[in-house]
Amino acid sequence: MKKLVILLFICFIAGSAEAAHLKGGWIQYEYLGPGQSANSSRYQITVRQYLDFNSTSGQVDAFVAIGIFNGLTNATVQTINVNLTSTDFPSKTDYDLCLNPRPPNPLVRFRIDNYVTTVELPNINGGYTLAIQRCCRINGIANVSNSGSVGVTYTTKIAGIINGVDYSANSNPVFVQRDTALICFNAPFTFDFGASDADGDSLAYSFCDGVNTPTTEAKPVTPSNPPYPSVPYFSNYSGNSPMGPTVTINRNTGLITGIAPSIVGDYVVAVCVEEYRNGELIGSTRKEIHITVGNCTLAGASLKPNYITCDGFTMNFQNESTSSNITGYLWDFGENNAPVSSSPTPTHTYSDTGTYTLKLKVTSSGGCQDSTTAQVRVYPGFTPDFNVQGTCYINSYNFIDATTTAYGVVNSWRWDLGDLTSTADTSTRKDTAWRYSSPQSVQVRLITSNSKGCVDTIVKTVTILDRPIVNLAFRDTLICSIDTLRLNATVGNGSVAWVPDRSASIARMSGSNTPNPLVYPVDTTRYVVTVNDNGCINTDTVTVNVLDFIDVELGLDTSICRTDQFTLSPVSDALSYQWTTSTGVTITANTKYPLVQPLTNTMYYVTANLGRCQDRDSVFVLVAPYPEARVNNDTIICFGDRVQLSGSIVGAGFAWSPTSSMINANTLFPIAGPSRTTQYVLTAIDTIGCDRPVSDTVTIIVTPPVNAYAGRDTFVVAGRPIQLAATGGTSYLWRPTTGLDDPTTDAPIATLPATVDSIRYIARVSGTGGCFAEDDVIVRVFKNGPDLYVPSAFTPNGDGRNDVIRPVGVGIAQLQHFRVFNRWGQLLFATSQFGKGWDGSYSGVQQPAGTYVFEAIGTDQLGNRIYKKGTLVLIR
Repeated sequence: MKKLVILLFICFIAGSAEAAHLKGGWIQYEYLGPGQSANSSRYQITVRQYLDFNSTSGQVDAFVAIGIFNGLTNATVQTINVNLTSTDFPSKTDYDLCLNPRPPNPLVRFRIDNYVTTVELPNINGGYTLAIQRCCRINGIANVSNSGSVGVTYTTKIAGIINGVDYSANSNPVFVQRDTALICFNAPFTFDFGASDADGDSLAYSFCDGVNTPTTEAKPVTPSNPPYPSVPYFSNYSGNSPMGPTVTINRNTGLITGIAPSIVGDYVVAVCVEEYRNGELIGSTRKEIHITVGNCTLAGASLKPNYITCDGFTMNFQNESTSSNITGYLWDFGENNAPVSSSPTPTHTYSDTGTYTLKLKVTSSGGCQDSTTAQVRVYPGFTPDFNVQGTCYINSYNFIDATTTAYGVVNSWRWDLGDLTSTADTSTRKDTAWRYSSPQSVQVRLITSNSKGCVDTIVKTVTILDRPIVNLAFRDTLICSIDTLRLNATVGNGSVAWVPDRSASIARMSGSNTPNPLVYPVDTTRYVVTVNDNGCINTDTVTVNVLDFIDVELGLDTSICRTDQFTLSPVSDALSYQWTTSTGVTITANTKYPLVQPLTNTMYYVTANLGRCQDRDSVFVLVAPYPEARVNNDTIICFGDRVQLSGSIVGAGFAWSPTSSMINANTLFPIAGPSRTTQYVLTAIDTIGCDRPVSDTVTIIVTPPVNAYAGRDTFVVAGRPIQLAATGGTSYLWRPTTGLDDPTTDAPIATLPATVDSIRYIARVSGTGGCFAEDDVIVRVFKNGPDLYVPSAFTPNGDGRNDVIRPVGVGIAQLQHFRVFNRWGQLLFATSQFGKGWDGSYSGVQQPAGTYVFEAIGTDQLGNRIYKKGTLVLIR
């Protein structure tokens, strides 16, 4: 059984000062009997004022001021101060297991201060209005604008004499005190705002305006006179709809039901209960409270009211509840012997059409269980459709329903005919019609349903024409003067008339009032067709060109390369062509321009017809083989070498390219000497039928040059070894071999006797493909032993000659240092590497011309120390 959970939360949040803690209130009066004065009554007045539970003593009113006003004139009768009599502290301590998140205990609690007094009032026409005023409300109320500066007024009406009848002996309705309840956002809820009446009067309930105060005074000493202004509601809210359109109140019971708003926060809700006695309205009591929508959900089972499928047997389901703490689902799809499902979002395919009862049971993490049911209707085969009949905007367009249904009958139609210039372009008839004011394109919508509950929509774009449609099969054609032609026009309703632009003896026609007349003109004629459909008129024209005879020309005989295709191109006004060949090969496409591929010499014949006019022609096609060209294989050569190419052709001529690095390029065996890798193309041509050149290519791959380097010329001491070094290749060979330990290595060691003054070694350096290059190095022999030599002068002027002074070692294995000093002993330059020297500057500053001192120390190959010191001259 579906469980209905009351989810209202009248939540009172503490303010900071004065009325910021007020949450509503209402006034009750009870008739005690006649007063001491004649024609008067005594009443007990009870004011119930709702406050935040945590209100401080400074926020609690020691008394309230009740204003009593004439019910007809609103004039002040009297103001009385009523002291605080008693206080109640209602709270909510138990919550439904399905609530999520679970609130702390007690979450919903507040304070009700009661102010009770007795008053005696004369019985007058219209009775009295009672009012109490306070300001201001809390900030941030969800349905009231700028609520922090909005006041509150509690009011009620005491019955008096109405239409000559005295109703003064009356007590107003008493609201039930069921204000501790909980609301969750977007959740269904009910709240009992009902009241009881001791006099047995009829009661009628309605939402009414929350009432403001004319001033922002916190505690007015004297309440202002009625009438009172409404609180300023935000858009989408009002006194009649304080929580939005999804929340309503039952006029007979005072039961508030609906779906709570999606915005969490406080809402001002005022309910007015009217008293009727014998059909006469005698009084009205207003109760105003703040209802707070909380950030919580219910672990409930919620389904749509019903489900229907009209286009298949498969349906998808889901729980419509937004609760996040549901842990278990049990779905029963209502079919006998059909399996149940525990999926949150099951899919089920029904075995047959019919109406089924869907059941859902859910379980939450707190142990809550809830269930619900819904009706499922399965009736596929419902297809909305409609047809349109119309000619032009002058006449009405007819819209004819073409909806089909496999089950039940189509029983409702809602047409929207898309005329943006009118609001009357709708209909609920099965078929309808509409006359549009101008040519246009409209969107026509049909919503249709059947007796099984299927509802569907179809939208079509309909073009409203300015004239009837006339479609011609052709607008320009050609016939022979001895032939007859049928004209073809596709039209809708209406009359058809063909009229030629020539005399009847020339235009000659039969069936001029039909869409497809026969014509047999003797000269070129234009035929105009006119369609008239109830005043909608359209015309079009066909031009029939007439010839007395035709010619066909295939042109001069030609040639083609074997395996090539070409298109036969006759010149003629004929409309049909028949082709044959001398070889018997069939041309399947009897078109004007067939594509052919002859493999042997062929004569092509064509017969051209324009009706019964005919002509013939032929063309001969010579088929010649393609020329041929061949060259030798790709070759690798060394940089600087040449190679002879070898070519052969079948054809009338040939040409090589490129020829810039060739000798004898006009022969089939030219000499090529490229400096880089080059492709040479031999092209053969023919002049006896196939004019397509054919080419072949040979690539001459040029190996990059070998950069042979044997080293710089050097010195050696007689009898001392020196290592030579060559670079640039992959293999090496030195000559002569005098004094060399291994002439086939890149770095042989040479030892020369004193009998040799100098020797020139040549190194052959070989690279990829056997390519080689040579370089030499001169070795001079010193016979006086190892030594260090320093030139006596240098000229650092930037001309590239003698710009740097450096030591030269003969038989020196290591330079310990080379230093240069000025005449004051300042060190200007120092190095321990051979090949480096002084450029005549110090710290970037060029030194002056003059004499400088050097010191050089080295070690020979036997470890002996060689020392040299002297002077050198810098010349500028």
